[in-house]
Amino acid sequence: MFDKLFEAQQKAGEVKKRLDAVTVTGTAEGGKISVTANGNKQIQSVNIDDAFFKDADKEELEELLLVAINKALEQAENVSQSEMTAMTKDMLGGMGNLFGK
Repeated sequence: MFDKLFEAQQKAGEVKKRLDAVTVTGTAEGGKISVTANGNKQIQSVNIDDAFFKDADKEELEELLLVAINKALEQAENVSQSEMTAMTKDMLGGMGNLFGK
């Protein structure tokens, strides 16, 4: 049983490493603002088009940054959930014999 728990910890670590390598992007205002995050929901970069930045006011910029950030984090959450679901399914399949089934 402890072997299975250790294996689960190892697989969770592997999933985290894979999610670190996954990149997702959220955009706003037709791509003039883009936010890139990894699958572990860590923001990696923010890019604002120079021409848009010159013409945008502070409030507009803040609102659109929030939109782009939330889109990126939503995509990262979807990727993370998919990875965790796959790992859980794999682990449960391997644990079927644990309880004598």
